Amino acid sequence: MIDVREKPQKVERAFLVGIQSPDQTLEDAEELLEELEELANTFGVATVGKKVIKISKTQARFLCGTGKVEEVIEECRELDADVIIFDEALTPSQQRNWERETQNILVIDRREVILDIFADRATTKEASLQIELARAEYDLPRLARAWTHLSRQRGAANMKGEGERQIELDRRMVRKRIQQLHQELAKVRKQRATQRKQRRKKPVPNAAIVGYTNAGKSSLLNHMTDSGVLADNKLFATLDPTTRKIHLNNKQELLLTDTVGFIRKLPHDLIEAFKATLEEAVLADFLVHVIDASSEDVEEHIRTTNEVLIELGADMKRTITVFNKIDMLDSHIQLTRLRSIIPDAIFVSVKTGEGIDKLRKEMEDILEEDLFCTELNIPFDRYDIIALLHRTSHIIEEEYDGDRVNIKASVPATIHGKIRSFIRT
Repeated sequence: MIDVREKPQKVERAFLVGIQSPDQTLEDAEELLEELEELANTFGVATVGKKVIKISKTQARFLCGTGKVEEVIEECRELDADVIIFDEALTPSQQRNWERETQNILVIDRREVILDIFADRATTKEASLQIELARAEYDLPRLARAWTHLSRQRGAANMKGEGERQIELDRRMVRKRIQQLHQELAKVRKQRATQRKQRRKKPVPNAAIVGYTNAGKSSLLNHMTDSGVLADNKLFATLDPTTRKIHLNNKQELLLTDTVGFIRKLPHDLIEAFKATLEEAVLADFLVHVIDASSEDVEEHIRTTNEVLIELGADMKRTITVFNKIDMLDSHIQLTRLRSIIPDAIFVSVKTGEGIDKLRKEMEDILEEDLFCTELNIPFDRYDIIALLHRTSHIIEEEYDGDRVNIKASVPATIHGKIRSFIRT
């Protein structure tokens, strides 16, 4: 892969720039800048300064006016920043213009930070391919940045032509790699679809845990399934879907799947890139929407998650809304406010275990809505059917009669074909 940025081995001191558009309040712009600071921290870069620039309209050359450009560069020099990170997307030409003005300060945007975080966190082949594809498509129009060093060495008359020829060669290489990545992803997704199809043949319902990044989704999965999924207190700790089995109190099994967290201003093509991963939410029997109750931006986080679910076509799924981290709330006033937003939500603390039993009960109730009550007469030598019922159904009565077993149970429709011949008429 071509590295299009001529940058130091590691940037360490970031100056963050937010853009306040005419239809946006200063408070909103500052909240997004705080989120960018969290992203930078996850990226491993300390924030040494930040600034919100108010613009009446977008300027083609620098995004903002030249006066603001001078102000930002001056502050960066004073703070010894080695990277400027914009919360707004920069065009390739704007990025080049800024770096030409700053000379030795790298200039990137929110999207590039997210790409680098994703690249660092991806663990499965599919996620790695998705990230590389998104990175290649992002880099393609920016290849000229890799050859700016040629202009500094312009002693020979043919140097400009050499750079142009090299850029064109690089573009061909990147386009070819993009084509290969699309082909490789198609194969991986086909395999994944086959695996998913096989899994859905099994009579075990599935729920997908969705929500804003860092809401506690992985921690909830760990708590409910006694598993060891990475649950880091950073944005995008989970990229690859993880599925674990849970046994509910009514003895029914449920597969719980953790999914990548959502975030405001997540680039559209990254949502596209992870659609195969996020299909777990589309195909699930129901969703568990986890929200960080302690966040000051609760309503914005809910709105963002709902927007992504709409884009995925999963917005009409039955959903259990869970406010997590209630142990971090200071007063009942906060709880009352959250209840007014979503009255039927469940309030839990994964840390203390409070509310988890109520969540389990809600899951049981949803599954039981899809059960039908029936009576079966099963030969004792068909223990596979008896075991299936115990694993997937709610057994109401069970009695042995000679070499047969009479069972009354609430049974999921998914196993109806396997038990149909044993139903008592």
